[in-house]
Amino acid sequence: AINIDRVIKMLLIHDLGEIDAGDKIVYESETAEQKNKEWKGVKRVLDILPNQQGEEYLALWEEFELGESADAKYAKAIDRIPPLLHNVNDDGYGWKKHNIPKEKVLNFNQQRISAGGEKIWEGVEAKLQQAISDGILT
Repeated sequence: AINIDRVIKMLLIHDLGEIDAGDKIVYESETAEQKNKEWKGVKRVLDILPNQQGEEYLALWEEFELGESADAKYAKAIDRIPPLLHNVNDDGYGWKKHNIPKEKVLNFNQQRISAGGEKIWEGVEAKLQQAISDGILT
């Protein structure tokens, strides 16, 4: 079963590393170098916290990044939805700006979102297929 409290914590802390490492589009950010920069940034920020809270949150960040637990898979699925909906509702602005083809959008997101829940993917895929039909995602 999914522990929604843990999922929410993961979602709240997972972007902290981008404070130092910079925020990159997901299709370009999955490199070892970027992840190392993000880890260092998260560690720096979380080291400020008292009473081992930082260690707890760093462990949650690492769990999210590994994406192997049920909670992390669900969190990663949920994390992907807002950027997709932004593009769907903004005429594909980010996709067009970065020349992201529909195959990359579909393959990357299908893998990540369906791992968190097949029903979640079915709903998102319907939106993406409509974006393709509407010429928003090419």
